[in-house]
Amino acid sequence: MSVASKLPKITDIEILNAQPSARESWHAFEIMAEFVDATERLKQITPAVSIFGSARTPPDHPYYQLTEQIARLLSDAGFSVISGGGPGIMEAANKGAFHGKSPSIGLNIELPHEQKGNDYQDVSQNFKHFFMRKVMFVKNASAYVVMPGGFGTLDELMEALTLIQTGKTRKIPIILVCSAFWQGMLDWFRSALIAEGMASPEDMDLIQVIDEPKNVVEAIFKHYETRGFEPSPSERQIQLYL
Repeated sequence: MSVASKLPKITDIEILNAQPSARESWHAFEIMAEFVDATERLKQITPAVSIFGSARTPPDHPYYQLTEQIARLLSDAGFSVISGGGPGIMEAANKGAFHGKSPSIGLNIELPHEQKGNDYQDVSQNFKHFFMRKVMFVKNASAYVVMPGGFGTLDELMEALTLIQTGKTRKIPIILVCSAFWQGMLDWFRSALIAEGMASPEDMDLIQVIDEPKNVVEAIFKHYETRGFEPSPSERQIQLYL
């Protein structure tokens, strides 16, 4: 007789209701399953570029149209394009890639509002956990293209900058598009963060500001012209600890 057969028969609901610690343990397994599933589904999409921007941007807005153009150029150049899978800039990124030569990827998140999956995804991966989704944005990206956006966009941007600055991930191009939108933030970086010693002047070199779609693609290729898009063995090892 197995050890398992000797254990009392307790349903999952009973465990979760009676033992708060068990709830945390089962949640950890859920996180592991989400990570494994996403890793397996996305491991073949490289090289890829993650594009971020506001979920609130309508299709007739210049930001939307610019994003769609950039995504199409990236897709035709051989890059899979990753977005958050939702509306606005995310939809524009997926739409441009969907009509291009390379896969359009949506990393969808369950939210009470704003997030509804768009119709332009060749691969759609769903997440319950924000932090797991953020890992996949970084883990699978050869570059970040950041369009105008709100708190979520800023969150992704700062996450990437922090990981690269601290050496927790490899150095990839981080490209801000629409210079007029970002200028105030960049000026504040220099006048406050750097001026008061809370960041180093060379940290600004992690960011590129580019407005022309074709120049975005060229900047990514230039970054990798002396090396391949695939992470080196040491970079892969670092990324295990994102």
